Parts: sequence; structure tokens; C-alpha cells
Amino acid sequence: MEEENSGRLRLVLVPFPYQGHISPMLQLGAALHCKGFPITIAHTICNSPNPQNHPDFSFLPLQDGLSPRDFKSRGLSDNLLSINDNCKESLQQSLLQLIKEEKEMQANEMIGCIISDEHMYFAEDVANNLKLPSIIFRTTNAATSLARPCLLKLTEGGQVPLQGSVSHELVPGLPPLRYNDLPFPLTENLRGFAVVVAKTYGSSRKCSAVVLNTINCLEQSTLDQIRQEARVPTFAIGPLHIMTPGISSGLIKEERSCLSWLDKQPLNSVIYVSGSGSIASLSDKEVTEIAWGLANCKQAFLWVIRPGSVHGLDWNEVLPKGFRDAVGDKGCIVRWAPQKEVLAHPAVGGFWSHCGWNSTIESMAEGVPMICRPCFGDQRVNARYVSHVWGVGLVLEEMKREEIERVVRRLMLDDEGKEMRERAKEWKHKIEASTRKGGSSYDSLNELANFITSL
Repeated sequence: MEEENSGRLRLVLVPFPYQGHISPMLQLGAALHCKGFPITIAHTICNSPNPQNHPDFSFLPLQDGLSPRDFKSRGLSDNLLSINDNCKESLQQSLLQLIKEEKEMQANEMIGCIISDEHMYFAEDVANNLKLPSIIFRTTNAATSLARPCLLKLTEGGQVPLQGSVSHELVPGLPPLRYNDLPFPLTENLRGFAVVVAKTYGSSRKCSAVVLNTINCLEQSTLDQIRQEARVPTFAIGPLHIMTPGISSGLIKEERSCLSWLDKQPLNSVIYVSGSGSIASLSDKEVTEIAWGLANCKQAFLWVIRPGSVHGLDWNEVLPKGFRDAVGDKGCIVRWAPQKEVLAHPAVGGFWSHCGWNSTIESMAEGVPMICRPCFGDQRVNARYVSHVWGVGLVLEEMKREEIERVVRRLMLDDEGKEMRERAKEWKHKIEASTRKGGSSYDSLNELANFITSL
């Protein structure tokens, strides 16, 4: 896929410093680097990617004004607002210095565009100040891009409570989403959420294009709607983890020993459990219910328990007494797993997921059906599509051991689960086709590269 960028246009990419946003941004950088563009990653100091993992990129640290303790203890919206307030001047001064150095060296290279995560709106202001083109990168699916502004309008109008309306009625204009599928934030304080959504999706944004990490075959009608309403070109180029295999972007150390354990398990026999993702958390009661639900279903499992994901407990304290003896060799428990390799392993027949978008498309790209237990935000939207549109998942309604046992058995052993596994394989083939020459995502990436060159 590599092509020459004869103009040597350097692209400055600005990720939002959470795992689910950093990974696809680095993958996007790798995809565009293969098209001949030099890549600079302008990143916050908190949760910064490791430059040693990306020798083809240059890195530009931004003064974010946050201590690691502040970053972990504050809410996502508070961190986002602080970063946008604190990083603007740092990015602008750094880019001015970079432009000056390029002129002094008479380098055959210039900054061609700033590509920023949709939440890093300060980067768009900097681009406008420096008279540089800017592109927005949305790391969620297309449906969430419609659902978030809708949720804000509904809550401001008093039509739904902020935290989790239980209504199963369809949201007007957003089928198949119901009110309880809307992307409610973790916090009950609407103020920060409202500012974030207004800044992220407001009409004041002045970008040249929008890029989404999604696929036409999954969201054709939603993408058509977005393209009709958009004032700028929209490119769907996912799944980026397939477009750029081998990119290391994790912030948490992986335990690869679980792959050897999987090698010993029969085909489609293992349920992979990673229900809290990289930032969500569980209570000790929920962990206990998960543990005994997994033990009682008698199904082999690989369970990821991320350090810090269980309130108030160290990693070695989270499992209930007697659980390890009860499951024996049927269970493998790790702090973090090489997820893409796990999902690609033939022993894995199901994925219990929080339904973050990266996890969702990684699972679908490998043909693995899901148990959906969304926590907040776009996870709710994704779970609805997985279960009721794409037909490859079951929703876990209650975190009780009896319900967990029942749902795991439905997915792993019943005919219903076998049918979902077949549908998941069909989606896998469609997704693979989209990333090959002549496929929609393959062509969209080429169109994006040509578009950037033409700016």
C-alpha cells in the first residue's frame, strides 16, 4: 500500500490520551505513513505513548498541566476540558518552532495538516491560527456521532434523565436506539458533558474533513445520513487495526502467557472475559458474581482483571475464597491480554465485552460473537447494534451469577450461539473484503491521502 508523498507533507496527529483513543490514532498515523507522509504525534505528557514503539514517527510532548494523580482521580470530562485549556498554547508554540526550523533548514518538507481526535478541539483552533488545514478523527462508530448531540438536546429539554433512562421506546429519528441505549456519561453532572458535546459536535467547527474508524458494510445507512448532513468530506477507513497490523499502541503491559494456555483448549471452547476495558471499573460484589457465574457455567474462560479496575482492592484480593480451587485448569486469569491475538485464536468462541468501539470491531473482524455488558457512553450504542442490528451478541441485563451462567451457556453451547457464530463469520468476511484492494475502506484511505495532498 505504500505510495510516495512527493510534496513531503508532514502530518501532525493529536490523540486524546486514553487507550481507546490513542490506539486508533497511532494506527491512522501508520496507515498514512505508508502513503508517504511523515508523522508527528503531538501528545499530552499524561498517558503518553512510548516513542520507542514507533520509530517511524516523531513525537511532540504538550504541557497538559495535569499530574498523574489528577489525571486518574478526575473524571473524563474534567480531564478533557483541562487538556483543551492547557495544551493550546503549547501546541501552537511548538508548531511555530517546527515551521521556523523547516524554513531555516530549507527542508523539502512542510506541515500539511493537523489531524486531531474529535475531543481535542484546541488543535483545530491552532490550525486555524496557523492557517493550516485540519481534519477531525472520530474514534467511535458513526451511530454515536448522531446519538451524542441527540442526547444533549433531549436532556437539555428535560425529556430524559441524565443517568440511564429505563425507557425501551425508540428515540425519534435514531432507530434502532432506545432511550436507554443513548450514550449517557459516567457522571451525573451534565455541565461538563454538555460543554464537551457542544465543543465536539458544534456547528462552529471548521475542519476540512472528518475521518471515522468504521466500515461502510456495518454502518452504511448511518454514514449516508452523516454524509448528507456534513459540510465536508467524510472518510470511513476502518477497521484501522487491520489496515495497519503489528502496530503496538498499548499503555498496559500484556501477559502473553495466556496464549500458551489457549493453545491447549479445544476449538471455540473459551469465553474471553474483558468486561471493564481500559478505564471502567467494577465493585467487589460484581467481581464475586462474575467469578461464580463463570465457575457455575463449567465453561473454559480467559478473564482479564485490570489492576485498579476493582474499587478499593489490590489485584490479588479481588477473587472470592474458594474460586480458584473450584475452576482449576478451566480458568486463566491475567492482568491484561494481547486482545487482538486472543480474539484471533481458534479456541476463543465468545467475548464478554464492555463494548467499547475498538473491542467491538476487533471482535467482529475475527468473527467472534459477544456478550454485551456496556458501562457508559458509546458502549451502550455499540451493544444495541451488536445485539439487534448485526445479530452477533447477547446483552447481559443483570450482574448476577445465575444470569451470567445462563447467558454464557446461551452463547457458547446453545443453537442460538452457534447461529450468532455463523453470522459473525459472515461479518468477518465482509470486513476483510472492505480492507482489500477494491474494498470500501481500502479505497477511502487512498481517497483521504489524495485529499490531504490536495489541501
